Amino acid sequence: MPTPFVARPSLAGYALTLLALAALSACNSAGSLNAEPAAMVSTPSLGTVEHSGAACPDPALPALAALPAATALPDPFVMANGSRLTRKADWACRRHEVSKQLQAYELGEKPVPVAGAVSAKLDGKTLTVTVNSGGRSISFNANVQLPTTGTAPYPAVIGIGRSFLNNAELLARGVAIIDFPNNDIADQQNGSSRNKGKFFELHPQAQGTGALVAWAWGVSRLVDALEQGAAPSIDAKHLAVTGCSRNGKGALMAGALDERIALTIPQESGSGGSASWRVSDAQKAAGQNVQTLRQIVTENVWFRSSFGEFSEAATRLPFDHHQVMALVAPRGLLVIENTAMEWLGNQSGYVTALAAREAWVALGVADRMGVSQFSHPDHCRLPASQAPEVLAFVDRFLKGETSAKTDILRTDGSFAIDRARWMPWGTPALK
Repeated sequence: MPTPFVARPSLAGYALTLLALAALSACNSAGSLNAEPAAMVSTPSLGTVEHSGAACPDPALPALAALPAATALPDPFVMANGSRLTRKADWACRRHEVSKQLQAYELGEKPVPVAGAVSAKLDGKTLTVTVNSGGRSISFNANVQLPTTGTAPYPAVIGIGRSFLNNAELLARGVAIIDFPNNDIADQQNGSSRNKGKFFELHPQAQGTGALVAWAWGVSRLVDALEQGAAPSIDAKHLAVTGCSRNGKGALMAGALDERIALTIPQESGSGGSASWRVSDAQKAAGQNVQTLRQIVTENVWFRSSFGEFSEAATRLPFDHHQVMALVAPRGLLVIENTAMEWLGNQSGYVTALAAREAWVALGVADRMGVSQFSHPDHCRLPASQAPEVLAFVDRFLKGETSAKTDILRTDGSFAIDRARWMPWGTPALK
């Protein structure tokens, strides 16, 4: 098994890497890179830049009325032009397509900062990150808690809001914990929170953008600061992101949209997170009390304001959340779910995770993705039975212990998994 870590460049190296990508031949009509680095031929490497598909062509983004309906989960291995993936090297362009669709229809666009836009300073436990854009400037504070064991620089878990994982055990394992102030970046009290927060102060043109992508943008700017060495005790090459419930949705988006994050752990994230819109609708139609797209767009401002047009047309989305999770591939992903939480789409979350895992299967790294679903009454409390699974993923993806067992697929729910209905497509063995 190849080591799950690669060296990451500085921000200056980031720009050079994007230039190198642009220097490659653009994706051909099948979405494939006509030339690729040798490393991409043998194995999918972990991310060294925020978005490796920057040189790939954008997919067509038809209006709702022009989108065909599909009741099954869309095939993650078919390019926007209808051709099917055959090579690992094509995954960057497929990721790019899904990312563009996700932002265009569901989240809103994630702005790309110009070179030199981010600066930071550390004062005790407080890391202050400053971002400049278009003559405007905002700053936010992230709390950094260092472990008392191990040797700096430490790998770190970034908690959206805060981490609900087994934090004491993580700190005792030599892993730092960073609290990301997501509500400061984009407010999420209720529907009246639209366009409130520092993200919108910096990007006033982004009116209508959802809070989830604003948080993902903020996490990426935090990663920029860490890459610059603003917190020398933190190892910016070994970062995880997590969050629970609504913040778990944000953790998934942060990991999906930034390839520098080695490990993503959404916890009980439900609809808009690890559950898919189509399967949740089916659960609701079967008489279960499940949050659907129709309901969630009325509750808060997590999604772009125009996403409500899909309230009665979720089947017209050209993607679903198995593909959102697959944006993390081939990096590490552990989906933590709670079978007792029907509202979160317990069956939908498990079915969607199984469908998402096929991306890692196709890339030949199935053991980099896991799902653990265990029933317990306390929302956002990590049960003791799931704590070792979290530690295994942390050991492997943050600490480099390649012997850690991360091939985890378990649920204590008695769900009938209808693969023919939800996954009628085959999984290719990409070369």
